Amino acid sequence: MDRNRLFWASRRGMLELDLVLLPFLDNVYETLDPEDQQRYIRLLDEQDQDLFSWFLRREDPEDPDLKHIVQIIRDNTGLQD
Repeated sequence: MDRNRLFWASRRGMLELDLVLLPFLDNVYETLDPEDQQRYIRLLDEQDQDLFSWFLRREDPEDPDLKHIVQIIRDNTGLQD
C-alpha cells in the first residue's frame, strides 16, 4: 500500500484513534520489518471500537498477529502500562 493510501486508511472516525495511529504511521511504521508493516495494514481492517478497546488495554485481540502489532503500537505511542 502506498504512503498516501496508508495515511488515509489510518484516519479513523474517532479522534482518539487518529491521535494514536497517525503519529505511529509518521514516526514508527517505516522502521517496522515487512511482516509487521503487513500486520499494521491488516489491523486497519478492524472496527474502530475494537481498536479503541485494544489500545486502551480493555482487551487484547485474539489473533496473535494483531496482538503483536497492537503491542508495538502501545509501546511506541505512550500507551504503555
